Amino acid sequence: MGVVVRSGGGGLGGGRARGGGCVLGLTFPTDPHSYHLVGISFFILGLGTLLPWNFFITAIPYFQARLAGDSNSTARTLSTNHTGPEDAFNFNNWVTLLSQLPLLLFTLLNSFLYQCIPETVRILGSLLAILLLFALTAALVKVDMSPGPFFSITMASVCFINSFSAVLQGSLFGQLGTMPSTYSTLFLSGQGLAGIFAALAMLLSMASGVDTQTSALGYFITPCVGTLMSIVCYLSLPHLKFARYYLAKKPSEAQAQELETKAELLHSDEKNGIPNSPQRVALTLDLDLEKELQPEPDEPQEPGKPSVFIVFQKIWLTALCLVLVFTVTLSVFPAITAMVTSSTSPGKWSQFFNPICCFLLFNIMDCLGRSLTSYFLWPDEDSRLLPLLVCLRFLFVPLFMLCHVPQRSRLPILFPQDAYFITFMLLFAISNGYLVSLTMCLAPRQVLPHEREVAGALMTFFLALGLSCGASLSFLFKALL
Repeated sequence: MGVVVRSGGGGLGGGRARGGGCVLGLTFPTDPHSYHLVGISFFILGLGTLLPWNFFITAIPYFQARLAGDSNSTARTLSTNHTGPEDAFNFNNWVTLLSQLPLLLFTLLNSFLYQCIPETVRILGSLLAILLLFALTAALVKVDMSPGPFFSITMASVCFINSFSAVLQGSLFGQLGTMPSTYSTLFLSGQGLAGIFAALAMLLSMASGVDTQTSALGYFITPCVGTLMSIVCYLSLPHLKFARYYLAKKPSEAQAQELETKAELLHSDEKNGIPNSPQRVALTLDLDLEKELQPEPDEPQEPGKPSVFIVFQKIWLTALCLVLVFTVTLSVFPAITAMVTSSTSPGKWSQFFNPICCFLLFNIMDCLGRSLTSYFLWPDEDSRLLPLLVCLRFLFVPLFMLCHVPQRSRLPILFPQDAYFITFMLLFAISNGYLVSLTMCLAPRQVLPHEREVAGALMTFFLALGLSCGASLSFLFKALL
């Protein structure tokens, strides 16, 4: 985890105190414990914002077992990993699509929504709604229900949870704009662990040795606890002097700090890292590029208002690359990759194969790929190699489709061994992380400083579009198996 320390400040409290002045009667706090408690709070809030997406996609075997009409078949499905229940409802595809459409919707409604609803209502209301919906998902573990109604309720929960999650992330990023950029780094680091945390929670629930229902119940209670901790952390912020000092700033007083934070997140990706899930990437990019550092009073103002068309002409190739990266990723992950099973005989490895080699491995390598931009940015913004590298990722679609997926009727299995799938997943995840981070780093370099706000809005839209396109294509690729 990189920590940015700016000139004029140090440590976790690296924000500028402006000579120890006061804001709304609040003097700049000097208690180091307050700095650390605020950092821990934002780290937990970051972790909590992406738990919904990751916990739902990691639990795909549980949902497939329920939708197969056997509420007690989860353990058998996971342990054999050969003849799991057929995905008659296309759960993998629908959960991906209904998780990404809210992101696209709230990207378009971002300005209108955030001006009409107070920040506290957006954040606290979203957290409470996510908590209640996850509690409902956990309660359904103990409820016998036919597949049809269970599918409808689950899809409605997925849609609403991810809608509230999109609002929550955008609101928290806006609040982080008034804080020193170190806290944005901690928030992003918390989000980076959400996918790994969900995969580890699944592995622990499977290895616990308890009955299937208890294991599934414990798994879904975990994000409830995480969300409850996020609520406690958010409510505690106004009681911490350091957080209160920054959060109490008037918009005009906080603007310079907010814009500096967003600019550092964008221009220092090699220091801060980029979030490792599609949703987090989109919202971070929205944060980074929504506004830009305002010129000092003695600096000349940029003439005129940036043209959307002119900005698009400058970044269209980078934006297209971003769309294609996520189109490929979401078209097979997790819709196809979650269906791949181990070719070995039933046993412990077969039981843990998909949670480890699909979800845990993807999140770890994706995070590693994003961190590579800390050391180099290749190819650069003037190179034509970037579109070539992005297009080469389309090869992963047939490669994964030809792996060991038992439920197929059209395509043969050409890569039955586990080593093939693991190799493909390593390259798939690390290339996703690196190319996403790279395109986000290159986009602002292709426009003038006063055009970056428009560029950010365009990149955010195209990123969300790529996620939705990939989720939609997953239906086609699954039908071709």
